[in-house]
Amino acid sequence: MALLFFIIASVYSSVGFGGGSSYLAVLSLFPMAFEDIRMLALICNIVVVGASVFLFNKHKYLDWNRTLPLIAMSIPLAFLGGRLLIEERVFFILLAISLLLAAATMILDRRTSTIKMPQYGNAAIGGSIGFLSGVVGIGGGIFLSPLLHLSRWGKPKTIAATSAIFILVNSLAGLLGQWMTYGCNLSINKLLILTLAVFLGGQIGVRWTLHQLNPITIRRITAIVVLIVSLRLLFKYL
Repeated sequence: MALLFFIIASVYSSVGFGGGSSYLAVLSLFPMAFEDIRMLALICNIVVVGASVFLFNKHKYLDWNRTLPLIAMSIPLAFLGGRLLIEERVFFILLAISLLLAAATMILDRRTSTIKMPQYGNAAIGGSIGFLSGVVGIGGGIFLSPLLHLSRWGKPKTIAATSAIFILVNSLAGLLGQWMTYGCNLSINKLLILTLAVFLGGQIGVRWTLHQLNPITIRRITAIVVLIVSLRLLFKYL
């Protein structure tokens, strides 16, 4: 499991993601309470993107003036989503459908498909994605990033940096909401091993982004991974 988490963190952090969707998919293969699965995935998200945000900000890829409207509404709504009581089967079906839509969006090539995302809509978009992220236990970057790419919101590294900070704040808010609703029964040993694995993987991935990112290739690889995960979950829970 630690090796899988290391690989996931390496790949996902290269596009500014934390890997929460794939952590959920891997953890669903093991006998764990789904409340613990969501909480563990969010903690791993925080570890990966926390370090990424620091490096992106250090290299001045974060545009705070444009990013703040995105996260202003996402934080409280991610918290509310994390507090929402949801059945296990409904949770995994909702996650699978969300990931399927995200994968389809990411496969679209920005050179041939463009949508317009007005600046005044940033708060609404951030809030909607934040709520969904809190419910399913991920940071939401996997939904936000395709929209930013398709709307030509910024350069690939700026979008990766924006996705990272979006995931960080949503994961923190969602984790708080889930902890207040379900409590925490995670194994300390498992938590330490997996967070160390994703930290190391995340450091490799984000440095790859900063120095030799091929944005189109990485985005398509990520889309394929997400598509496989979503189809597997649909096959299991429908």
